[in-house]
Amino acid sequence: MKIFKDWRGLPASAKGACVALGNFDGVHLGHVTVLRAAHAARPGAPLAVLTFEPHPREFFRPQDPPFRLTLSSERASALAALGVEMLYELPFNAEFSHLTAEQFCQEVLHEGVGALHLACGGDFAFGHRRGGDVALLARQAEVFGMGLSIVPPVSDTQGLISSSRIRRLLQDGYPERAALLLGRPFTIRGEVMHGDARGRTIGFPTANIPLGRHLEPARGVYAVTVRLPDGAEVNGVANIGQRPTVGGLESRLEVHLFDFAANLYGEELSVALHHFLREEQKFPSFEVLKAQIAQDALQALAMLDRDQNPAKPLTP
Repeated sequence: MKIFKDWRGLPASAKGACVALGNFDGVHLGHVTVLRAAHAARPGAPLAVLTFEPHPREFFRPQDPPFRLTLSSERASALAALGVEMLYELPFNAEFSHLTAEQFCQEVLHEGVGALHLACGGDFAFGHRRGGDVALLARQAEVFGMGLSIVPPVSDTQGLISSSRIRRLLQDGYPERAALLLGRPFTIRGEVMHGDARGRTIGFPTANIPLGRHLEPARGVYAVTVRLPDGAEVNGVANIGQRPTVGGLESRLEVHLFDFAANLYGEELSVALHHFLREEQKFPSFEVLKAQIAQDALQALAMLDRDQNPAKPLTP
């Protein structure tokens, strides 16, 4: 997948695509439907996504708590896995925010990326002060000879599939339910930073990853899989939270990889949350904490083994 950070000065090879529009935070099943609509309209044309970085809400409300399901690199990976050939990841800044809806249609969609066909959800809004809606987009698309597919909301038996609903499920400790709406496990991607090395002293060394701009899921312990820089996957157990036993003040992700001992400092890992095991708690001593981590590791290993080997007979 080719990634373009500007709509101006694009080569001819980067134009003439079917373009899905939106923030695509999470790249969930609702987003997949928009992508399918874009592809179905002109199957012979390249499939592209036009999105924004940072998320407009981050730009306009920087004081809000972090809420992103997918940051730039993880979103790009998810889109590439769905067959997207080109990603226009446009910088959302003060200049861009002042483009009128009409300017966005003409300068960005028509003259910039040269879209053949557009696809978006019915609630897509764009332009200065969100002055453009799908009705205006339809009129502008007709003027510039672009096709348009407006995709109705996607629902399941529990309601609308949306990024907001997925965020609530993760904050309530239901990663399995979130995965059903995402089409894959929720993943936090980040660089391994130096921690306080306490895990190593009790036999459970951890890779420490700041949450940064990611949404903070329910604090506690998870069964996880970790994708390494070389693409290999390793099972593990992780804690998300402030580590009250050691007096931590900042929430972060700490993951212990099973049967793995290489140095990961400075590497970028993708940690997929599969099962929530228990809430974060404060223990009276390191010995009690160590014993609990050992139990957590056994439980995580058993749950992941069951996931990965569903036909394997249960151990008596």
